[in-house]
Amino acid sequence: MSQPKDSKARDMEFMLLARDQAAIGSSGGEGGPFGAVVVDAGGEVLAVGHNRVLAAHDATAHAEVVALRLAGERLGSHDLSGCTLYTSCEPCPMCLAAAVWANISRVVYACTRDDAAEIGFRDAAIYDYLGGRADAPFVIEELGREECLSVFEEYQRQQGQLY
Repeated sequence: MSQPKDSKARDMEFMLLARDQAAIGSSGGEGGPFGAVVVDAGGEVLAVGHNRVLAAHDATAHAEVVALRLAGERLGSHDLSGCTLYTSCEPCPMCLAAAVWANISRVVYACTRDDAAEIGFRDAAIYDYLGGRADAPFVIEELGREECLSVFEEYQRQQGQLY
């Protein structure tokens, strides 16, 4: 089902805001050309963000994660149910997972993962690993399950909040 024209126009306004964020971060040398906007169900912009990986020396400081963190802080909650995430590029697996954990209801993106690969970003390798088409790009092993399982069990006994 397609959206009404005015809804598509509003979506484009938010996408252009994400694009502007991408340009700010990219031209400022803060990170790659990625921007994101979180909008609540009523159409209010909760947060904007751009890639800050280089500036923050933080591999997780992708535009989407930055915007999700700011939106959560603004609302005082990790739960962003009903919100839309607009992003200048198809989210990488980490950012998609962050959107899932935040309960984002809708993701709208502009450029594709192939566009990102064209300029040298390696999202495809992660998608290949997650899709079972490639080995992990690092050594991954299980160790100490029995020693750590008690913490899980205690959390369950205390009926810790699930999210």
